[in-house]
Amino acid sequence: MSFWRYVSTRHEQLLTDAFQHASVVFQCMVMATVIGLAVGLLSYRSGWGGDLAITSTATILTVPSLALIGLLIPVVGLGVPPTVIALTLYGLLPIVRNSIVGLRGVDPALVDAATGIGMSRTARLLKVELPLAWPPILTGIRVATQMLMGIAAIAAYASGPGLGNEIFRGIASLGSANAINQVLAGTIGIVILALLFDAGYVLLGRLTIPRGIRV
Repeated sequence: MSFWRYVSTRHEQLLTDAFQHASVVFQCMVMATVIGLAVGLLSYRSGWGGDLAITSTATILTVPSLALIGLLIPVVGLGVPPTVIALTLYGLLPIVRNSIVGLRGVDPALVDAATGIGMSRTARLLKVELPLAWPPILTGIRVATQMLMGIAAIAAYASGPGLGNEIFRGIASLGSANAINQVLAGTIGIVILALLFDAGYVLLGRLTIPRGIRV
């Protein structure tokens, strides 16, 4: 069976897997962004605190994804829970690092000027520092999303959702008629989802980053 015929006959299942893959990555990115921004906001003013936050999240990223998911299975079981925990943890480093770098990179003169006109610390953070740090933060979110798109395929090892199931089925049946088609379908689907997500972030950047900052 040709690849395109395989896709046409399995399109409903492939679309379901693609939706689940996109959904779990999106939800994990929301959680990783909230946690990563919180860690960045709490630690960027402290030299050792920021370094500790970056080093800690970088250490998590050195753990092989298959090993981490395997370690989580006895604790939280199979399926969605180990997938969500692992993906959220892996998404932290780019967001934490870029949040700290972006906030530390805000011109101190602008912060002093905001203080001089009577802005509170919270107002300075929300109206001056975060908007100026948003471009590198968004870049970190984009990088994390691209990483999680690929790592999410490993979740099939723990009966997780997504296109990884198609890839694992193909690998498990190598030598059969549709094994290569299954691997290709899952892989190409993940690449397409990654490109669509990235296009969405480009649009988000154009809508949320003022032209002057982009330049």
